[in-house]
Amino acid sequence: MMEFALRLSERAQQTDLALADLLDARPRDNEIARPPRLLAAMRHGVLNGGKRLRPFLVLETTALLGGDEAAAMRVAAAVECLHCYSLIHDDLPAMDDDDLRRGLPTVHVEFDDATAILAGDALLTLAFDLIAAPETDLPADRKSELVLALARAAGIGGMAGGQALDLQAEHHHPDEAGIITLQAMKTGALIRFACEAGAIISGSGNADRECLKRFGEAIGLAFQLSDDLLDVTSDTQAMGKATGKDAGRGKGTLVALHGTDWARTQLTGLVREATDLLQPFGPGGAILSCAAQFIANREH
Repeated sequence: MMEFALRLSERAQQTDLALADLLDARPRDNEIARPPRLLAAMRHGVLNGGKRLRPFLVLETTALLGGDEAAAMRVAAAVECLHCYSLIHDDLPAMDDDDLRRGLPTVHVEFDDATAILAGDALLTLAFDLIAAPETDLPADRKSELVLALARAAGIGGMAGGQALDLQAEHHHPDEAGIITLQAMKTGALIRFACEAGAIISGSGNADRECLKRFGEAIGLAFQLSDDLLDVTSDTQAMGKATGKDAGRGKGTLVALHGTDWARTQLTGLVREATDLLQPFGPGGAILSCAAQFIANREH
C-alpha cells in the first residue's frame, strides 16, 4: 500500500497544480472579469488539501485504458470542481451547517453565506466549461458523453437529489433501501462517474465502460459506508471536520442499523467485489484494486 499512497499523493499534487492554474485571475475567452473576492472563495473551497480521490480515479482509469492524459487531467479537475462545489453548499447553515472542512474554516465562515453560494455556483459551471472547452482535446462525441454522464451524476437523479433526500432524512427516517438509494445518489454517483470517465475519455467499448461503472458503484458504496463508520469511531481532529453529526441529527445510516462489525464485514465484501470486477484488465488493474482497499480502510 506504500506504493499506492505515493501514487495517490503524486496524482493529488498534479491535480492541485492544474486547479491552481485554472483558478487564477486571468479571464478566459469571453469572460469579462474574475471578481477577486469570489475567486478567493473558490480557491479557498478547492485548494485546501484533500486526497483528490475522484481525480485520481479519472486519471487512473484513463491510464488503464490508454487514454489521453492531458484530457483526463482536465476532466479530473472538472470532477474536483464539482465535488468541491457540493461541499461548499453542503456546509452552508441552510444545509449541514458545518464550520470546519479539511481542518480549515468552511467557505461561508471564512467569507459569508452569499459568497459561498456564488463560489459553489461558479465551480459547478466551471466543471462543464472545462470539459467543453477547446483545450480539452477530445472528439466532440466524447465530450458530449462526459457532459451528459456528469450532469446525470450531479443533478436531481444523482448528487443533488441525494442531498435533498439526506436533508429529508432528518425528519422522515428512511428504511434500509431508502438509505442505500440516498447514499448511492449523494456520494456514489460522482465516484461512479469518475471511474466511468476513463472509459469515455479513452473511447473504450461498452464492456470496459460497464465494468468500470460497476467498479465505481462498489467503491462508492464502500466510501459512504467507511465514512459512516468513521463518523462514529473517529474524532474531529483526525477527520478535519465534525464527527458524530448523523447520530446527533437522528439520521439513519447502515452503520446505525447494523453496527460497526457488520459494516466492516460489508466493506471486506465490497473490496472483493471491486477487485473481481478488475480481473479482465489483468495486472494493470492493481492500482485500482489498491484504491478499493484504501477507501474501505481509510482512517480519515
